Amino acid sequence: MNYHDIITIEPGKRGGRPCIRRMRIAVGDVLGWLAAGMSHQQILEDYPELTEADIRACLSFAADRERRLVALA
Repeated sequence: MNYHDIITIEPGKRGGRPCIRRMRIAVGDVLGWLAAGMSHQQILEDYPELTEADIRACLSFAADRERRLVALA
């Protein structure tokens, strides 16, 4: 998945953390909800402004970041 159109980074918004579509919902928030056991459906019900593609973009972003960290080691 190409997350580049979904994940945005803006200085001054959420401390420059990666966010979803210029909203104040950070990638880390979504990853934390998933790690806590929330399903995609639960997240979408709690945050109707999000889409399934947004959640998948967060996962893709995290996977890409992990690959880059391993490559640097």
